Amino acid sequence: MAWVYLTVAGLFEMTGVTMINKLHRDKDIKTLLYLMGSFWVSFVLLSMAMETLPMGTAYAVWTGIGAAGGAVLGMVLYNEPEDTFRISCIAVVIAAAAGLKLIS
Repeated sequence: MAWVYLTVAGLFEMTGVTMINKLHRDKDIKTLLYLMGSFWVSFVLLSMAMETLPMGTAYAVWTGIGAAGGAVLGMVLYNEPEDTFRISCIAVVIAAAAGLKLIS
C-alpha cells in the first residue's frame, strides 16, 4: 500500500507544480487553494508511505514523479521545449525512480 500512497503523492506533487505555473498566470484565489490543497495531500501521502518505505527511497521516487511529471505537463500544457535531450533526461529520472522501487 505504501507504493500506492507514494505514487498518488507524486501525482499530487505534479498537480501542485502545475498550479504554481497557473498561479503566476492567473493570480486567483481558486488556483492558490488548489495549489495548497495539492501540496498538502502530497505531503500527507508521502508521510504515510514513509511509515513503511525508507526515507531516501520514498523521497527520491516522490521528487522523481513530481519532476518528470512536471516537465511533461509543462510540455503538454504550456508549450515548453520538447527536444530530444530534455526527453532523455526525463527518461533518466523515471528510470532512476523505477530502479529504486526495484531494489526496495
